[in-house]
Amino acid sequence: MSEVSALPFLKPIHMRAPISPGRQRRHTLPASEFRSLNTEDAISVFEIEREAFISVSGECPLHLDEVRHFLTLCPELSLGWFEQGRLVAFIIGSLWDQDRLTTDALTLHKPHGTTVHIHVLAVHRTFRQQGKGSILLWRYLQYLRCLPYVRRAVLMCEDFLVPFYQKSGFKGQGPSEITVGPLTFIEMYYPIRGHAFMRRNSGC
Repeated sequence: MSEVSALPFLKPIHMRAPISPGRQRRHTLPASEFRSLNTEDAISVFEIEREAFISVSGECPLHLDEVRHFLTLCPELSLGWFEQGRLVAFIIGSLWDQDRLTTDALTLHKPHGTTVHIHVLAVHRTFRQQGKGSILLWRYLQYLRCLPYVRRAVLMCEDFLVPFYQKSGFKGQGPSEITVGPLTFIEMYYPIRGHAFMRRNSGC
């Protein structure tokens, strides 16, 4: 599987204040940037994920070694949002090759699959309640439309998160067969294949 580069939805966004006449330009980090993650981001990813999920459900979707695993195998299916060089929100995905998720989907990447399994979306605690999760998910779905081998995105979430994903266009597929301790999940999907028109007109 080849990585698609220079896609419009992953081009860094640079928002800097205008420089006054006579003021010397200094090299600064972009105020806001979206890019794929790599293994060097793994610790920052896990710290955000651990704080976000342990306090709510007591379980992390991905442990640190699993974060590194997916960022090694399929970094192009991740997306991070950085503010002044600091990771504030992220998504990690991998490819899957079946209609429904099984326990194997939690740890495997299927290079010839056409379904993107979204393992985790998390936002740093100081940046929550600002709509960043919805914005990041929207950008990620736009990016997936530019990948010709992707037909749909799937995820599993707890009941209270279903409305959040429904607002982004996800549809329920019923209870997931996967459980983690006492936790049960709803499986949801987002069709990518049906957006051929958008793909043709998105600059992909």
